[in-house]
Amino acid sequence: MGMGANIVLGAIADDFTGATDLANNLVRGGMRCLQVIGVPQQEIDLADIDAVVVALKSRSCPVDEAVADSLAALEWLRQQGARQLFFKYCSTFDSTDQGNIGPVADALLEALGAHQTVMVPAFPINGRTVYQGHLFVGDRLLNDSGMQHHPLNPMQDADLVRVLSRQTPHPVGLANRAVLVQGAEATCAHLTMLADQGVRHVICDSLDEQDLEILAEATVSLPLVTGGSGLGQALPAQYRAQGWLGTISEPGRLSPASGGALVLSGSCSRATLAQVADFLAQHPDGGFALDPLALTEGGQQQEQALAFARKRLSQETPVLLYASADTEKVNAAQQALGVAHAGALVEEALSQLAVKLVEEGVGRLLVAGGETSGAVVSALGITTLRIGEQIDPGVPWTQTLITGRDVPLSLALKSGNFGGVDFFTRAFEVLV
Repeated sequence: MGMGANIVLGAIADDFTGATDLANNLVRGGMRCLQVIGVPQQEIDLADIDAVVVALKSRSCPVDEAVADSLAALEWLRQQGARQLFFKYCSTFDSTDQGNIGPVADALLEALGAHQTVMVPAFPINGRTVYQGHLFVGDRLLNDSGMQHHPLNPMQDADLVRVLSRQTPHPVGLANRAVLVQGAEATCAHLTMLADQGVRHVICDSLDEQDLEILAEATVSLPLVTGGSGLGQALPAQYRAQGWLGTISEPGRLSPASGGALVLSGSCSRATLAQVADFLAQHPDGGFALDPLALTEGGQQQEQALAFARKRLSQETPVLLYASADTEKVNAAQQALGVAHAGALVEEALSQLAVKLVEEGVGRLLVAGGETSGAVVSALGITTLRIGEQIDPGVPWTQTLITGRDVPLSLALKSGNFGGVDFFTRAFEVLV
């Protein structure tokens, strides 16, 4: 058991960025939150933590692996005294007909000795809503939103009752909007009625924040809830109402930040390219572009990038090292090197630069791109992240202790598509 363990909420997330998104919303709801990468293998200090989110890679892996990893996370979270468990997946419910949402939810219910859970993928503020059991992305049904072309988990059906019924042998029911508008008590009674009929999984409608609040109130006593991060923001108020959670004035308060400011960008999304351009407009000599083709020619380019960064950091100005490029350049590199090899070269180069420069005194690190973030976190040997205040929706500052550093490393990990155009500069302005 962790030191001082008595957490209120234990969450199991099926990927890294989804874990951060949930953790960010829990902080916004008033909980002090820690994100751990994989199931902790050693004791960790949870003395001033209310919620722990375990980040797994269980979204697209084989079903038996996803179930085993999720059960290991559940066991660890129960040892920490978690009063409620939360299985977090994407608000697009992206899962194949074979899993992994249904089988993981079934395994968690069985391990808890529980008979029913709710499925609340809706995240209305981000345009993900559920009506009559059908999932919408903006004003489009899920199977007409682009998700039908997803390379790993194509979503061909927006009817979540039907989707989930193909993943579990147990009955799947619906709590629709007509039930929710009658309030939490009526919703609770509806769930009980379905449970009496043997319905194990209940898909829940949700069109706005108020619906999420009603669902949070109706489900606070369930051992397990499942869904997207929208529900995560509504639950803390219910924990306070139960007397499980005090009022915390600054749940996202981190230690004072210090050390050089570095941005590493590997994403080639439109949002990130605009952020690179904005940073370079504000700091014309502040960026160094890495070329995947040049990275194949020994370590010369990395040495140049290091020299560039060291010079800028000594002047106490933010530095940008980026492999982000337009489609034409990316395609040329992919054709010459192969898609996988080009990506791996960039991730390896950026993560090595991160390790070296953090060793030399970088204390504020911003990483753009999901794959790049994963590579940097692995290279730095990071296993826990204390979640701070958000910079932009879905992207908080975090802090972690690194071996050999007396003070925490401040770290922001940004999905390629997230953040406003001035994100790379504004992020450092909001960090104190």
